[in-house]
Amino acid sequence: MTNKSENIKDEKEQYPLLSMINTPADLRKLPVEKLPEVCDELRQCIISHLSSNPGHFASSMGAVEITVALHYVFDTPSDRLVWDVGHQAYPHKLLTGRREAFASQRTFGGISGFPNPAESEYDSFVAGHAGNSISAALGMAIADSLTPGREERKTVALIGDASISNGIAFEGLNNTSNNPNNLLIVLNDNDMSIDTNVGSLHRYLSNLTTSAGYNRWRQRLYQFFRSKGLINDSGKGRMLRFNNSLKALISGSQNIFEGLDIRYFGPFDGHDVVKLVKTLREIKDMKGPRLLHIRTVKGKGFPEAEKSPTVWHAPGKFNPLTGERISESSASGVEKWQDVFGKHLSALADKDDRVVGITAAMITGTSMTHLFTTHPERAFNVGISEGHAVTFAGGLAASGKRPFAAIYSSFLQRAYDNIIHDVAIQGLPVTFCIDRAGLVGEDGVTHHGFFDLAYLRPIPGLNIAVPSDAETLRQLMSWSLTQNSPLAIRYPRGSAPERIIPSLSAGGEVDGSVRPEARRLRGSEENNSRVAVLAVGPIVKEALIAGGFGSAVEEFLHDENIECEVIRLGVPDKWIAHGSVPQLRALCGYDSSAIEKVIRKVMKDL
Repeated sequence: MTNKSENIKDEKEQYPLLSMINTPADLRKLPVEKLPEVCDELRQCIISHLSSNPGHFASSMGAVEITVALHYVFDTPSDRLVWDVGHQAYPHKLLTGRREAFASQRTFGGISGFPNPAESEYDSFVAGHAGNSISAALGMAIADSLTPGREERKTVALIGDASISNGIAFEGLNNTSNNPNNLLIVLNDNDMSIDTNVGSLHRYLSNLTTSAGYNRWRQRLYQFFRSKGLINDSGKGRMLRFNNSLKALISGSQNIFEGLDIRYFGPFDGHDVVKLVKTLREIKDMKGPRLLHIRTVKGKGFPEAEKSPTVWHAPGKFNPLTGERISESSASGVEKWQDVFGKHLSALADKDDRVVGITAAMITGTSMTHLFTTHPERAFNVGISEGHAVTFAGGLAASGKRPFAAIYSSFLQRAYDNIIHDVAIQGLPVTFCIDRAGLVGEDGVTHHGFFDLAYLRPIPGLNIAVPSDAETLRQLMSWSLTQNSPLAIRYPRGSAPERIIPSLSAGGEVDGSVRPEARRLRGSEENNSRVAVLAVGPIVKEALIAGGFGSAVEEFLHDENIECEVIRLGVPDKWIAHGSVPQLRALCGYDSSAIEKVIRKVMKDL
């Protein structure tokens, strides 16, 4: 048995520099020449931990150098780093006092896989969904400018993994120059989200360039005019626009960021940590909003991840030496819910040329890969733009198509107004395939799909279905093509039992001719049972949150003037952290043992 002192000795031997860094202040004591070694040790630490305790791998591997450079140049936590998404924040956690706790990340009772201010003073803002870093950081920067004594505080928004294409990111950019602020935006451009980037903005960023010489020339010219009293800060905007116009004339292209009066620097090699430190020091104290564009490689430092960044976004367990992924697949023959959806969507498209599929940057996550393979002209990845995805689906439906919009439950929240205004009011036949409904496990509080039942139930004309098995999901998808109204089908993450109830149609054929309905799974009227367990979804023991299925049952009983006691089991009215799904069900009190306990108590009281 090893003791603590031996573990400390082993850590110092394995990570001679990283083992001495308990806070960014320790990092800043090192000479800049040592930073490449720190980066190497961070990557080895991430590989070592995530090989046995899975998490978001490739994004964090690609963000090592910029994380080190930001903490080295800025006085964190007084200066604030605002992360976008959080997939790239593992190096940040390792540098900010959570190195020893990192082995517990994403496990029950351990640290979160995403930044969270409740966990550390170095985490400035919750980062679970894409696109919010610029808006949040802008709010912080303007708040400092309005607070005496905090005017010189620095705020940095780090945005990457294609989050820049998100609508709220554009809204933040558009608003950045409306009020005085000194926000620095770091665009970590790695050509990827989870899948390959799409859209004109991605192509634009790939071609965008500004020479270092031009930036030096412009800064010197500004300093010269200012030293001669020919310009001041109030006139800097006019000079910036003049410079932008001059550069556009010379290069024949317009820089979108400088068109928004945001000073642009880059693109720079995002894996040259020494150069990044030098650049950040040069622009750190500049006034006004700035954007630093860096190019990085998702999965940098691990060859298998560099070759297949989509697979290695969250690869599960793997051999840290060979890169071989360790499969933890379910029982033989049992498919994942997402694969049942993806394969049947492709089959429907074979038979019906009206069928189209839409995903918001989750081609692999929703298994729409099947449709992209068989019918690429009818498969659409709109990027991290859920609101647009829903309205786009509405437009397709209004013109005679039958769109299936596959979006994670947690992300669909961002498209609520679009669901109401652009689909439901018009009664358009859009089928929402809501993936990751319910508890999602280790991704935790920002990703649980708790709320879709509650926020969809009040919408008139929108039916909601929760299949209990794979056969029912296929039947619901087929049946939706016979309807002229919107339908939401919600299903969880994980394995889908093929059939846990009698077949819906003769011979089990999935043809859409039979409307799937609620059924009695067990028991009969003859047994004089006085207790009924009502549930939805693949686990008949499950009943959901306030505003969800339990509330629907109570409302039905009230409307029908049926008097009986109703005990609701499900997610309590509080935020649920991360852990395995069985652990979280037990925590919430609706696993099998909790349900059995309640039934026994009710029977005893009768």
